Amino acid sequence: MEVAIRKMGNSQGVLIPKPILAQVGLTRRADLQVRNGVIEIRPARPNLRAGWAEDSARLAAAGEDVPVWPELPNEDDKRLQW
Repeated sequence: MEVAIRKMGNSQGVLIPKPILAQVGLTRRADLQVRNGVIEIRPARPNLRAGWAEDSARLAAAGEDVPVWPELPNEDDKRLQW
């Protein structure tokens, strides 16, 4: 599909038809990159660490922030000097 490049404020842009946005799953945010001279627009990846701080605070408050595995020393650890 050929589209026109339009002036948008101090920038330029392309209007993307709603069916195309729906087809690739774009809603509010997108990842925009240039690779090998091609402009790529992809759905933005979610922040994989979103909520980690809140979850760790909740675990600490509940006393559940202890290691799952017991400490496993190596045989020669006693000889090491720190």
